[in-house]
Amino acid sequence: MTRTLITGGLVVTAAEETRADVLIEDGRIAALALPGSQQWTADRVFDAGGKYVIPGGVDAHTHMELPFGGTRASDTFETGTRAAAWGGTTTVVDFAVQSRGGSLRAGLDAWHAKAEGNCAVDYAFHMIVSDVNDATLREMPGLLAEGVSSFKLFMAYPGVFYSDDGQILRAMQQAGDTGALIMMHAENGPAIDVLVEQALARGETDPRYHGEVRRALLEAEATHRAVQLSRVAGSPLYVVHVSAREALAELAAARDQGLPVFGETCPQYLFLSTDNLAEPGFEGAKYVCSTPLRPRDHQAALWRGLRTDDLQVVSTDHCPFCFKGQKELGLGDFSKIPNGLPGVENRMDLLHQAVVDGHLTRRRWIELACAAPARMFGLYPRKGTLAPGSDADVVIYDPHATQVISAATHHMNVDYSAYEGRTVTGRVETVLSRGEVLVDRGEYLGRPGHGAFLRRATCQYL
Repeated sequence: MTRTLITGGLVVTAAEETRADVLIEDGRIAALALPGSQQWTADRVFDAGGKYVIPGGVDAHTHMELPFGGTRASDTFETGTRAAAWGGTTTVVDFAVQSRGGSLRAGLDAWHAKAEGNCAVDYAFHMIVSDVNDATLREMPGLLAEGVSSFKLFMAYPGVFYSDDGQILRAMQQAGDTGALIMMHAENGPAIDVLVEQALARGETDPRYHGEVRRALLEAEATHRAVQLSRVAGSPLYVVHVSAREALAELAAARDQGLPVFGETCPQYLFLSTDNLAEPGFEGAKYVCSTPLRPRDHQAALWRGLRTDDLQVVSTDHCPFCFKGQKELGLGDFSKIPNGLPGVENRMDLLHQAVVDGHLTRRRWIELACAAPARMFGLYPRKGTLAPGSDADVVIYDPHATQVISAATHHMNVDYSAYEGRTVTGRVETVLSRGEVLVDRGEYLGRPGHGAFLRRATCQYL
């Protein structure tokens, strides 16, 4: 029996902050006690004096190896989960993809094959349903029984992932009947396609126009429509990557009525803006993602939504494409730039910077980054907290260290950083996953295959 002891730190969870020693036995939290009150012996002792002891992060929205726009995301499950570990994230929930004309089962099997034996941290899957029909609807309960309890639909990308309102309603009805959670990419794709065509016809081809055609009102309209369809179906709804204050207002109005409607945002919408999309030359391509970056004045509404719980989760939508050779596919035509940003390594640090800046409390930081995503997607209290019986996914975090985010030092398999040159206060010092040390004081000790597949329960907010 391996015992690890973490002493002297400030233990921060979503529920409380307390100075405590943490005892780990055989991959789980065995006990917490007042510092020095127990005469515990251990094989390995970490002194966390002056540091925070926090749960490992849960990133509930990543896309490793995702095929998109004639290429694929540059992080594999091996490189992406290693980068997650460096950034203090010990669980990722990625998206298996149903091919059009194929089955959910075939899509899930393909993603299992990509991930199995390659992950440094624990992982789970959502299922992207890109072809809603009688056969795929019949498959949903079987996947639920295998621990895939959330299904993502798209109101965007006609011809690729798009589902029309009738298909969305049918999927929501099935989810309502079985206890699954529908996740929604809420943008009016057919209308956006018209605006894209018109912009290109005017010769507006630079990356900045990606943001201009994907109007905030079309995100808000789709969000409103998704909420109403979920009400008709009697099913819960989780809206991914909320970027616009108008879309957030739709979620807030629904929640004010007591509806089971939830939302996430991502660090890029909190820290970046259309100023980045408008960087000179083709540099703006680095920041092309969907939903797009918004004008900076949207950020205050998003921070407020995180404080008031109109937004429950901060995930990354990590979907990296290298600037050279991948983003460049859209030279001369912004609509061909692969959509996605790298960020799985930066989320915990950026949100701690939000604590330093006064946007969030420490406990809210942990709620948004650890506890809420674990509860939302059926992993709590195994993940997302530090309590007896929980997995020993533990991060010792130095709140006083400063670092400069840069592609030169990050571990994601991508040739740029969306936050290049940004100085943040706070740094991961030590990372444990199920009691195994993955990172310690700048040294990587993890390995591919440590990460285990997690069978998820249903949403614990319902």
